[in-house]
Amino acid sequence: MSAWLWLLAAALAGVAAFFVGWPAWTEFVARTRRDLNAERYLAWRGRAGDRRPEPSMTPGERVRLVVAVVLALAAVFCLVGFFTYS
Repeated sequence: MSAWLWLLAAALAGVAAFFVGWPAWTEFVARTRRDLNAERYLAWRGRAGDRRPEPSMTPGERVRLVVAVVLALAAVFCLVGFFTYS
């Protein structure tokens, strides 16, 4: 396999990892911020109840992040292959 193919595979896997993982991560962070802002507002209005537990990731978000990690590891593997082959 040509060294440039290793580099191309690394780039494609890295870009795929970004596009798979970034939306899941931003959804989780946005939901966490939104819940915290709602809780602060209710506390300011004097209507705050018991503190809710910290929001966790949905199963879909977890799957997307696991896939992104696997793709990122594949990108690192291909990058090592590029440096080894060239």
